Parts: sequence; structure tokens; C-alpha cells
Amino acid sequence: MIIILKQNANQAKVEKLKEDLIRRGFKLHLSQGTEASLIGLIGDTSSIHEDWLKAIDVVEDVKRIREPYKKASRSMHPEDSVIDVCGTKIGGGNFQVIAGPCSIETREQITEVALDVKRSGAHLLRGGAFKPRTSPYAFQGLHEQGLELLLDAKRASGLPVVTEIMSTEHLPLFEDVDVIQVGARNMQNFELLKELGKLNKPILLKRGLANTLDELLMSAEYILAGGNENVILCERGIRTFETSTRNTLEISAIPVLKQKTHLPVIVDPSHASGIRSLVEPLSLAAIAAGANGLIIEVHNNPEKALCDGAQSLTPPMFDDLMRKINRSTEFFRSL
Repeated sequence: MIIILKQNANQAKVEKLKEDLIRRGFKLHLSQGTEASLIGLIGDTSSIHEDWLKAIDVVEDVKRIREPYKKASRSMHPEDSVIDVCGTKIGGGNFQVIAGPCSIETREQITEVALDVKRSGAHLLRGGAFKPRTSPYAFQGLHEQGLELLLDAKRASGLPVVTEIMSTEHLPLFEDVDVIQVGARNMQNFELLKELGKLNKPILLKRGLANTLDELLMSAEYILAGGNENVILCERGIRTFETSTRNTLEISAIPVLKQKTHLPVIVDPSHASGIRSLVEPLSLAAIAAGANGLIIEVHNNPEKALCDGAQSLTPPMFDDLMRKINRSTEFFRSL
């Protein structure tokens, strides 16, 4: 349920209303917008009648929310959320590119790529230290050593870093990581999501291979309900009957999510296609559809990459793409 307050409502009366609601057992979600101030009620609102609330003179209107995700709902939070990552803003009118290799292999590799993508205009560095792989025989990442190398690259380049977590047991290792990524396979690892909800750190939540958008938002709700409001959603393609690409990028997910939620939405064209030549057109399509950013795989020697070389751009290819991305974002901002 959402309580819409009158403009210039008496603050003492607003505080009394909030106290009454808390006494009734509700948790409150407050949203201060430019046009309206809202109080969102979290809990079983079946016992509250709208007429009682509408009779209070600081209340303009009352609406019930049908979505099971309350904090992630745009109804509860009409204005776009903007996530701040070390001064780099994602969401609202801010568009950012995250770039780097699928897996961290050596200090030279991750540092060289970090400096390359920074020169091209990326504002965040990605790199996998823990890698969930379908085959138990595939390269699983360098784990703790990989995180150390990633942080070395952060110091060398000045870029905030994004990397994937796979277990709550690894949380102490991620203290200096700027954005914790929850991969597609862990989107419904609810115990992990609950622990991430206790942090005050941005979480990049990827959509599962076969999950609906509402299921993605319910996973985000786990993090938000824990108190961590720094959630970035990522559309990375879903599994369909099509075999021409690794996954199928659901481009319509971007505007649908923008209608459903206030959270920023970015796109991963690398995992969506699994094909290097498709990264550029899918990136530009994502911008046209209203994405708040991209996460792109870049490797200095894709042919010898230990993971996902076929979908990784070389630094010169990424540099060329960044010029097109910059022109595209400027164009759509001008419309």
C-alpha cells in the first residue's frame, strides 16, 4: 500500500502518522520525490481500510500495490534510483560502460586490459576471480589470487571493480570490491541475496537463464528488503529454442523493467550472444531500448583466453565500439 502525502503537509502530523503505522506492525519505505512524497507500507495491509487513511488531513490519496515486490516497484519509488559507485553514477540519465575480461588470468593481462578500457572511456572494470562453469573440468578462476590481481589493476587504473561472488563464505574476501556481481546461476540463491542485503555496497544482479522479469525483481527484493538499496539489474539473455546464439537477448526486457521498477537496468551483450561480431549491434540496440549501461568482455588476446574468448572484444575493437556508444548515447539524450 502507498500513502501519497499532500504537498507541504504538516511534518508533526506526518510523524504521528508514521508512528501509528509502525505501532500497527508495518515497516515503512519513504520516498521523497519532486512532485510527491510517499509512505510505502510493507506488511499485511488487508486490515487497513483506505477510508481511514484518506480521512487524515496530511494524506492526499491511498493506493494498493498488486506487485509482490514492494521496494523494487516503481509504484513505491516513482523516480529512477541512481547508484553511486565511487563517484560514478549509474541510473537516471547516467549511462556507464563496464569492461574487462571474463576471467582474470595474470597480473599483466588484467592490468593491461584495465588501462586499455579506461583509455577508451570505460568507467568500471570487470574481471572474474570465481567462475561458475558448466563443466567441472573447465577453468574455474584464480579465486583469492584473482581478487588480489583485480585489486592491483584497480590501483593501477583507478577504475572501480566489478566481480562475481558465488558463496556467502567468500564475503570477507570482497570487502574492497566496489560492485559485487550475482551471476545468472545464483539469481535465486536466496541465502546469498539475504546476506548481500546486509551490506552497504552496490550489487549487480543478473537475470537467470530461464527466469521471468518478475522473478528477477523478487530476487532484487531480497536484497532491498535487507536494507541494501544499491541494486543494479542486468539483462544478459535467456535460454530459448534458438541455437544460432549462446542465449537470446530479450531487448524488450529493458523497457518493461523500466516500467516496473526504479532500479537501473544494464545489458550484457557478450553473454547474450556469445559471438564477438554481435556485441556491437546488441550494444547499440540496448542503448536505443533505454538501458542505463553495458557490461562488455574485453581481452587482450581472445584466441588464448581461458574463458569465453569467442565473445570477447580486443582492445582496438572495444575502442571503436566506445566511439559508437558515445555517439549513440548523445543522440538519444538529445531526443
